[in-house]
Amino acid sequence: MQAVYYRAPDGTEPVLDYLRLLKGRRRPTIENQITRLNLCRVGEHLPIEYAKQVDGELRELRCHYGSELYRIYYRQSRHLFILLHVIRKGGAKLPERDTTIARQRWLDFRFRMDAQPRHTLRPAGRDAP
Repeated sequence: MQAVYYRAPDGTEPVLDYLRLLKGRRRPTIENQITRLNLCRVGEHLPIEYAKQVDGELRELRCHYGSELYRIYYRQSRHLFILLHVIRKGGAKLPERDTTIARQRWLDFRFRMDAQPRHTLRPAGRDAP
């Protein structure tokens, strides 16, 4: 299994962009938690202290930096964990707005992955017009 960042249609990677803005040891600490996902086998989930089911197949990676809590929403697609959205958690419940963002990004990911593949261009050679 491998954790990868969701890439929006405009080419941005929202989770990676968020992590790049973190100061101090926050980013390496959260990236260490992401590395735990890479150690999972197909069909296996991390223990509840590291990851938890949010809704259906949508899960949250639970990251801690001292008293700060971060959550990364992710879903599995074959042999990949798609990291969809990240928040700094402030209350007891996950905000529905952020869960909705993660669901929308997942639908966008699936739509683009299920699209018809583009035809590759034929290289120009001796028989090119």
